[in-house]
Amino acid sequence: MDNGIILIDKPDHMTSFGVVARVRRVLSKQFGKKIKVGHTGTLDPFATGLMIIVTGKECRNASNYSKLDKIYETKIVLGKTSTTGDTEGEITDISDKVPTKADIVTALEKFKGEITQIPPIFSAIKIDGQRAYDLARKGKTVDMPARQVTVFELEMIDYEYPYLTLKAHVSSGTYIRTLAEDIGKELSTGAYCVELRRIKIADWDISQAITLKSLGIVD
Repeated sequence: MDNGIILIDKPDHMTSFGVVARVRRVLSKQFGKKIKVGHTGTLDPFATGLMIIVTGKECRNASNYSKLDKIYETKIVLGKTSTTGDTEGEITDISDKVPTKADIVTALEKFKGEITQIPPIFSAIKIDGQRAYDLARKGKTVDMPARQVTVFELEMIDYEYPYLTLKAHVSSGTYIRTLAEDIGKELSTGAYCVELRRIKIADWDISQAITLKSLGIVD
């Protein structure tokens, strides 16, 4: 475990850096020396699910894991928007329109394949050497560059207005918050994520992950 990978099921309301710090603390104590620990792709604080943590000499190979396809399950709310695209932002009522299931199926089809996204300003992307979310929190205007991503599969799991649950198999670099917002625009209702869980990275599945609690981490 001091030179390899650990699959962690990240809890909500914790940053990815917080997960790394806690794992580093436990491993360093266990091995009686400072263990190098890193992650291979962030999850939003409100999100849960699979993280690949690299340790020791494997940290030099972190980039090998960061560009892999991922599968998410997300619950979004229709009729409202959020300044952050999730539960942590300022919520605004947009529309009381109630799309049918057929409306949603039609809308989802437009987001399959290669699409263009503009990542959220509240993200870890660096703009001129600074994290976008740091600039946004300072009230500065952030010009986010568009990017090409691929949505391999996008499936409606459940729908009971205003809640829509989706499963999305996407390429690395895809923002599910942005996908939810864009679906809301397509439906003319607005939308934002209330739940987000990463369940797979390439061939690694959430069922293989361990919790922080199982490592003795309770804070």
